[in-house]
Amino acid sequence: MGVNLPNQITLARLALAVVFFALLARFDINRIDRQRWILDACLVIFVIAAGTDWLDGYLARKRNLVTAFGRVLDPFVDKVLVGGTFVFLAGPAFRDAGGGQVTHLAPWMVVLILSRELLVTGLRGFSESRGEAFGANVYGKAKMIIQSVTAAALLLIVAHFDDPARSTTADTIMVAMVWLTVVATTASMVSYLYQARNVLADAAS
Repeated sequence: MGVNLPNQITLARLALAVVFFALLARFDINRIDRQRWILDACLVIFVIAAGTDWLDGYLARKRNLVTAFGRVLDPFVDKVLVGGTFVFLAGPAFRDAGGGQVTHLAPWMVVLILSRELLVTGLRGFSESRGEAFGANVYGKAKMIIQSVTAAALLLIVAHFDDPARSTTADTIMVAMVWLTVVATTASMVSYLYQARNVLADAAS
């Protein structure tokens, strides 16, 4: 039996993520004048991969094509795409000649983002193993949107707002979006811990 259409879309998103990371791995902020096209290409790929996140799930539900494979693969691709993007954006490729991180992403912020994903994955698996439903809530959905918008905005700003006359405003926007992402990620993590409180309490007793 072949892979159904929703899962094909999810696999295509994973393939886009691989291309995205391969391009981003070639980027060096200190060669921005010659490599601006890399960020432009990455931005287009990221928007397509992140923007079609809803499509595979929608088709699976509408056509009654929900599978265990898709239930595992779809959130996995989301985590790979978004988590991997922030790892790259906080990496040495985005550190200028003076050692400053142009995206304003600190390593601890990326650790927080990845830790949240690991925690929620663990809570979901543990809850469902005990027969408790553990669906996505509004905080989780808002977190995903904010993270995706922030990642896309950072790629765009770094690529096209490096002119000194605009750099102050661009920096302010990046800092605000990075901290909004941190707040949204933390709020989402707390909300899922609260959602799983009964299962965790039963397991601890």
